[in-house]
Amino acid sequence: MRIRVYKVLAAFGGMAAMAAGGAAHATDGYFLNGVGAKAKGAGGAQIADPQDSLAIAANPASATEIGARADVGVELFVPDRGATILGNGAGLNGSYSGNGANPFVLPDLGYVRPLSATVSLGLAINGNGGMNTTYRRNPFAAFGASGTAGVDLKQIFVSPTLAVRLGGGQSLGVSPVVVVQTFRATGIQPFASASADPAHFTNQGTDWSAGVGVRVGWLGHFGHAVRAGAFYQSKIVPGRFDKYAGLFAGQGGFAVPASWGFGLAVEPVAALTLAADFKRIEYAGVASIGNPLSRLFAGQPFGSSDGPGFGWRSISVVKLGVTYRSSPRWAWRAGYGRSGNPVPSSQTLLNILAPGVVRDHFTLGATWTPASGPEITAFAMHAPARTVRGAGSIPATFGGGDADVRLGETSVGLSFGFRL
Repeated sequence: MRIRVYKVLAAFGGMAAMAAGGAAHATDGYFLNGVGAKAKGAGGAQIADPQDSLAIAANPASATEIGARADVGVELFVPDRGATILGNGAGLNGSYSGNGANPFVLPDLGYVRPLSATVSLGLAINGNGGMNTTYRRNPFAAFGASGTAGVDLKQIFVSPTLAVRLGGGQSLGVSPVVVVQTFRATGIQPFASASADPAHFTNQGTDWSAGVGVRVGWLGHFGHAVRAGAFYQSKIVPGRFDKYAGLFAGQGGFAVPASWGFGLAVEPVAALTLAADFKRIEYAGVASIGNPLSRLFAGQPFGSSDGPGFGWRSISVVKLGVTYRSSPRWAWRAGYGRSGNPVPSSQTLLNILAPGVVRDHFTLGATWTPASGPEITAFAMHAPARTVRGAGSIPATFGGGDADVRLGETSVGLSFGFRL
């Protein structure tokens, strides 16, 4: 059985390395709303409530709580994205669907192994975030754009982890985080005239970059019924997207924003766990994400050192989850997450390409543990469609009017957990 598990891990690790960042995510802005099937079923609340090996991707200190296990999972993700343009004097008016590519398949992989009673090692490979829009009817055609319009951002995180159990029920963990990301933009040719490098603005194929950051975490027990945890993940500055040096601020720079958070888990009775997380994502700290379009009219063209971005705000996220173990064989989960909206109403024009505006996430999940063989976990998530209506969002230079952007999401997933 152990040899078979290692073969599964090796094969799935190869799949995850190629594909885990290969689909569109857009939940907490463009970050995932949870990592691993168990957390996703419980609203994404996992900082203080680790339930499988992928919990180390949220809080590295969780490795001391997991034991020896591996988890492999897959999610089927279906976003519904689009835009409506009204009052534009240059011919852009209309309703546009960004759903030219759907659905997306997202695998993930986690592994934890205790080395002693106090030290544990782990590895998580998972898609961290991304965004895909594919407008077969190009919203910018009246400006002279041709072909399909859209962007495709993919990110994968690889997180080797070391965690140490200290005295008094406290644990600390650290993960050097390797991010590999790819990007492609198509069909936005008219805006290249406002770029410092028009030849590297759109339709340049897929480019990639990589970088390394760090995630640290703490997990503490307070009596038998209360756990608390916290994490911090540094800003990660990968290499530049050279093929899109004329699009992103800093000649193609696209960093992963810093994030931090804390959580609490309480077991009022032995079979029931209530968990809550707070998370902050510092999107505004990344120029290519946070800079507003108005930089263009202040003399900073696209691609310049402090050029325009998507105008995203930093956001706060709250997650609530419940897990009820009705028997040794069955566990049931439900959860809710509430995300801040990163897209201001004044910044919706460029965010036709990146409408990461959903706020509410409703989740359900369950785990069946058979007498032998791997445990099986399933979950479902639905984020009702949300529209951000533009307010002065299309500059007079582009014909005025407003762009409304919308996004809804549905996903289902399945994972297998192996005790080693």
